[in-house]
This record gives sequence, C-alpha cells and structure tokens, in this order.
Amino acid sequence: QSQFVESGGGLVQPGGSLRLSCVASGFTLDYYAIGWFRQAPGKEREGVSCIGTDSSTYYADSVKGRFTISRDIAKNTVYLQMNSLKPEDTAVYFCAADYDRFGVTPGQNMCGRSATYRYDYRGQGTQVTVSS
Repeated sequence: QSQFVESGGGLVQPGGSLRLSCVASGFTLDYYAIGWFRQAPGKEREGVSCIGTDSSTYYADSVKGRFTISRDIAKNTVYLQMNSLKPEDTAVYFCAADYDRFGVTPGQNMCGRSATYRYDYRGQGTQVTVSS
C-alpha cells in the first residue's frame, strides 16, 4: 500500500524550531512534485513550501527565511525545517506529492493549486502548535 507518513510535529515556544519529516512508502519520489501544506482552524489550506519536478523551490511569503524544504532521495523522505516559529504558524501540516513524468511542474504551481485540489498522495498530517 502506497502512503505518505508525516512526523515531527509538536508543541514549541515562539522562536523555537521543529523539523517535519515525510516518508513515502510504496512509491518513489522520482518524477513527483512534492510539498508541505498547512491548514489552521477556520482557514483554507495553504501551500507552505514545494519542490517542483523542474527542481525549482517555492516558499510562501509568510515563511521565507525561516523554513527550508529538502528531500533525501535515498531515504525517500521530504523534510521541512522550521525555525523562528511564530504563533501564526500553528496548524496541521501535511505533505503531498503529484506525479509529473515530464518534469515541468514548478514548485510554485505545486503549492498554488486550489484548496480543493486532490493530490496523488497526501499524508494524514501532523499538528504543530506554537505557544508560550
């Protein structure tokens, strides 16, 4: 069974750091645009950071300079390093992947799909709470 499983969420004080991990099983991340998304209560899903199949990277303005996305092909894993966390970063974070054999999907497009778009693979999500 193919799936995406996140880990690394939790409670952290403002200014703190967390690293989220997302392990893909049953499929490899080659030929997939990948990304991290978040959804806070009462708000629409937001694309936080994505890597396109063209290797371009996108970050939402709200996280630029604080978050870093990366992937380890050998481990079939995607990471999101989150530094200088703020209370407004509180949300459920999940990873997603979309197949693109032609390698033409920019990271911005991956992150910018509509809030109702269904990705090929999506994890269950992990809660991140930033509070003192």
